[in-house]
Amino acid sequence: MNMPATKMDIETAKPAGAAAPVVAMTPKRPPRSETYARMARETAVRVIPPLVVVALLMLVWELVCRRAGSALPPPSKVFKDTRELILDPFFDHGGIDKGLFWHLSASLQRVALGYSLSAIAGIALGVLVGQSVWAMRGLDPLFQVLRTIPPLAWLPLSLAAFRDGQPSAIFVIFITSIWPIIINTAVGIRNIPQDYRNVAAVVQLNPLEFFSKIMIPAAAPYIFTGLRIGIGLSWLAIVAAEMLIGGVGIGFFIWDAWNSSHISEIILALFYVGIIGFVLDRLIAGLGKVVTRGTAQN
Repeated sequence: MNMPATKMDIETAKPAGAAAPVVAMTPKRPPRSETYARMARETAVRVIPPLVVVALLMLVWELVCRRAGSALPPPSKVFKDTRELILDPFFDHGGIDKGLFWHLSASLQRVALGYSLSAIAGIALGVLVGQSVWAMRGLDPLFQVLRTIPPLAWLPLSLAAFRDGQPSAIFVIFITSIWPIIINTAVGIRNIPQDYRNVAAVVQLNPLEFFSKIMIPAAAPYIFTGLRIGIGLSWLAIVAAEMLIGGVGIGFFIWDAWNSSHISEIILALFYVGIIGFVLDRLIAGLGKVVTRGTAQN
């Protein structure tokens, strides 16, 4: 009489050396409360130390400048004098009598145009100098001389050439920010590993494919380092240039406040200038981190 096979019979009937069945284990996710707590700790580590330093500096500034005969106003007086500018940055009474939003917006538009032109031209020239020995020998000495000229030294020449303040300011931004982009791009191109070039020769990449698939990805960390330096120089140059060309812009706002002896307004404008400069730097750094997948310096 045939008896039904039991589980033990089946297991003993397995061929010798058969592998045991593998059970897939899904990783256990941490509770959301732990994730939120970890994010809060990381945020606190980044935010609290700067806030403490700023609070201490403000306290020292308040104590030092509250004394009689102080040339600079304390933070409490700065806020009192500029409260309307802070609470209503969008007013427009015509002419140059505008809120800080419009001055900052005009400056940012000039920076965006001049910096974009310098990024395009700088990367192109950097690739040329980095890839060609003859171009490096011919252009690098010229670049090294021109980059040492102060930004404002270009302003009279640009005014004579363009006969208008707007393109002159854009040219000053362009000529100021292009040099670090050229230099860093050229260094990145020259530092492409020879193995990459050998692989490109083996698979017979054409110049356009080599540029897009090998050259730019390999040099991207260097390129974004130059772009970060360039955006900082652009913001510095526009503030200085606008003090001389006039019109609407944060640089002219600072100069006009000085002529009117409104020191508190100058301090407020400098605060905004610093914050926007920091944000612009972080934007380029974040873009570089995404494009280079974290290999660019943060």
